[in-house]
Amino acid sequence: MDEVSKSIPPLVIDEADAPRDGWDDPVRGRIRWRTLFSQGLTKTAGMTCGVTELGPGDWLGLHRHAPPEVYYVFAGAGIVSLGGREIPVSAGSAVFIPGMAEHGIRQTGTETLRLFYAFPVDSFDSVDYLFSAAPRG
Repeated sequence: MDEVSKSIPPLVIDEADAPRDGWDDPVRGRIRWRTLFSQGLTKTAGMTCGVTELGPGDWLGLHRHAPPEVYYVFAGAGIVSLGGREIPVSAGSAVFIPGMAEHGIRQTGTETLRLFYAFPVDSFDSVDYLFSAAPRG
């Protein structure tokens, strides 16, 4: 165990206590999330993760970022676009997204699509989203 890991105490938080954030625009999509662990918001390091919600018609635009990412769907249904493929997901689906793989997700069911996401980085701020669609002006 390195010195940084030794100096970070364990932490338990409740999802309801995490700040809510989101996007609603024609490029990034319409999506809401709560970041659970991210250096700067929490006294943590090495992992950034949270919970995303997509209601009826919500979506996350096609994008890339350097760190790999994991999704775990725990409610609802949707379609993940990953490397040019459209893959249905629902409760119990786990998705591994390699670094720089183009991906996005949209909700397709009647129930809110809820998923857990995780990046192997200290802070959400260090994930540089590169959206595939050009901003509409």
